[in-house]
Amino acid sequence: MEIGLSLGSNLGDRLANLREARQRIAQIGGMTTLAASPVYETTPVGVNKQDDGLLFLNAVIIIKSAIPPLDLMPLLQAIEAQLGRKRNGTLNAPRPMDIDMIYADGLTGHFPGLILPHPRWAERRFVVQPLCDIRPDLVIPGQAVPVRELLSTLPANQKVVLYKDDWG
Repeated sequence: MEIGLSLGSNLGDRLANLREARQRIAQIGGMTTLAASPVYETTPVGVNKQDDGLLFLNAVIIIKSAIPPLDLMPLLQAIEAQLGRKRNGTLNAPRPMDIDMIYADGLTGHFPGLILPHPRWAERRFVVQPLCDIRPDLVIPGQAVPVRELLSTLPANQKVVLYKDDWG
């Protein structure tokens, strides 16, 4: 199953956090990394005013997984925790690592702890831009157009600046 993952970090050594998460994901059994986008520096979305200045680094990786999404999600959350994420109930709080499952092949639905495709991916330039870099012609369930066309419809006020092309 092809799965798209969005990685983000706005605390600590952000690039090192992304690299470490990517490496740990690749080490999960039954997992192959198919593609990785460039890394972008982005403004936070939906955060408390005092956290506005904590810019994110974001990237998307595409994996091939023999592990079903519902079984994979707890493994990804464990990687977040190992890299220092503390879930305190505050929505969009700063974090050293955030891993979101954007899509899993054509799977759709609300599952315990997981909604596929991710409910807000198409509104977020920090997800759509890096996804477009590696899967421009992908049409994710619930969308009528490919990722590249969706990108052109997003408002330009979301800062998404190329940070690093090759970060492997």
